[in-house]
Amino acid sequence: MRLVKNKSMPSHGWLVLILGAIAAMVPLSIDMYLPAFPRIAADLGVDVGEVQWTLSIFMIGMAVGQTVYGTLADRFGRRAPLLLGMALFTLGTAGCALAGSVQSLIGWRLGVALGGSAGMVITRAIVRDRFDELESAHFYSTLMLVMGVAPILAPLIGGQLLLLTSWRGIFWLIGVFGAACLTAVWWTLPETMPTEKRVRHNARQIAATYWGLLTHRQFMGYVLAVSCTSGVLFAYIAGSPTLFIEQYGVSAQAFGIFFGANAAGLILTSQLNRGLLKRFSSRQILLACYSLNTVATLLLLAQVLTGWGGFPLALVFLWLSIASAGLIFPNSTALAMSPVGQAAGSASALMGMLQYAVGGIMASLVGALHDGTGRPMAIVIAATSVCGWIFLRSLTRDERISG
Repeated sequence: MRLVKNKSMPSHGWLVLILGAIAAMVPLSIDMYLPAFPRIAADLGVDVGEVQWTLSIFMIGMAVGQTVYGTLADRFGRRAPLLLGMALFTLGTAGCALAGSVQSLIGWRLGVALGGSAGMVITRAIVRDRFDELESAHFYSTLMLVMGVAPILAPLIGGQLLLLTSWRGIFWLIGVFGAACLTAVWWTLPETMPTEKRVRHNARQIAATYWGLLTHRQFMGYVLAVSCTSGVLFAYIAGSPTLFIEQYGVSAQAFGIFFGANAAGLILTSQLNRGLLKRFSSRQILLACYSLNTVATLLLLAQVLTGWGGFPLALVFLWLSIASAGLIFPNSTALAMSPVGQAAGSASALMGMLQYAVGGIMASLVGALHDGTGRPMAIVIAATSVCGWIFLRSLTRDERISG
């Protein structure tokens, strides 16, 4: 089955572009302002640890928002909740640009997250509406490549913008991007879910579905494992400006290059997964890569605590920690979703919520423990990876290695 014929539906190329841009709004909003952390702290009269709370609250907002928009999109269709979320994203970003205190910035960042989470959930739903399983797989692969450019370019753009404007200019640019996406959706993207297919479960039915997932040992084993990997990733995002800029004196512009190299590693390994799956099962790849991730994070912790090898060795261990996540995410997701049957939509929402919840908690810990060095980040990353490895090995240990 090919794309359903609809005269008002945009072309395949435009659909990839617009959905990719919507999905990229969140990583742009996370990564573009990272090089500006020290400047934001100086301008608002706080330390960098307090600025890191703007990232933590963002993750919490993403966790809450995904569960809300998943239900709204199934009940009211895709277009209206998506437009609402994108409008909130754009308004919240403008509020960040005008914030006069760190408390105000934290509040506006929560609004940005609650809006941006709509794009994360609804773009996947739109693809499911329009394509069959095979076409969806190809579309998602293309979409991931479009989305993957964002974490590489965002800190580079943010660092260069700091040569031309203040940190507020970064938020204005993100706001303009959000407004452009909102306009494109309004004029070119029609509703993709017919009224007769919309779901109207009551609160009790929704709660029963989620309870069944929470008590499913195999599902939760993989979900907790991948959520811990998200915790590693977001602890790195929160702590990398301190490690690179404060501890090692890297410029905001060079920070974008190093950050982009790590993001490129994650994208590269995720694309290698297709080839590996021809020779190994998803579980075999996951077990090997999770062990690699845990070892790399422990070596990073040892390096940061001792200082041995300096910045170059820290970069090597960081790259291994982040790049290995590119193989953990797709395989753990596939293994988690395989036994859930008709609860796939709720399972996807629960997985997304837990990933951002754990990410927010770990980013908050990095901020709370801030001491001007990379030690808090390294400690949190290593402890989180070890926890994920334990969840994976203990909760899914009865599954056959070939599964």
